[in-house]
Amino acid sequence: MLNIFVSVVRRDLLLAWRRRSDVLTALGFFLLVTSLFPLGVGPEPDQLSHIAAGVMWVAALLATLLSVQRLFESDEADGTLEQMLLSVEPLAVIVLAKVCAYWLLTGLPLVVIAPLIALQFNLSPDETLIVCVTLLIGTPTLSLLGAVGASLTLGLRGGGALIALLVLPLYVPLLIFGAGAVDAWRAGLGVQSHLALLGACLLVAFAVCPMASAAALRIAQD
Repeated sequence: MLNIFVSVVRRDLLLAWRRRSDVLTALGFFLLVTSLFPLGVGPEPDQLSHIAAGVMWVAALLATLLSVQRLFESDEADGTLEQMLLSVEPLAVIVLAKVCAYWLLTGLPLVVIAPLIALQFNLSPDETLIVCVTLLIGTPTLSLLGAVGASLTLGLRGGGALIALLVLPLYVPLLIFGAGAVDAWRAGLGVQSHLALLGACLLVAFAVCPMASAAALRIAQD
């Protein structure tokens, strides 16, 4: 199973390299949204630092929704998805590999550029580190949940709107825990509980979402 996992990840990364514009769309959206807020809210440092974590988390959430719809579309169009369904390898492992490649292309870059965005919001080094850690733990969960929505709406007209309706309620706890970590640190309450809850969400999503996506893909192709 490890060989098929690595092969699928490598394949998706190579295909994404050939279609770099699709990858840059989510990153550009994240940069655009987070850069517009300081212009719209004003230059007050205290106000910017107060909303920073929430703005960055909302931007990451919306960037995921913007791009996750294409997770299985190309595979369905060229017949690869049908071959995956017929493969003797567990479909859940293949789905997990595709989600991993998707996160490497969309989620990880958001975490990498988060410190640069934090400079716009006048965040301290400690606050910047907290935001980056919460995004590092939370964005894989966003990708896993988004994969379930993408598989459920595969082939449907207006799938992007349906994904938002299906997945956004599941994103709300992640948004609360991720954005609230900085506020908890400022209040002297510590961030361990928020990180633990984000980690628990990731573990549950890791265990459930690949199998749920695999089942949805089989239903969509029947």
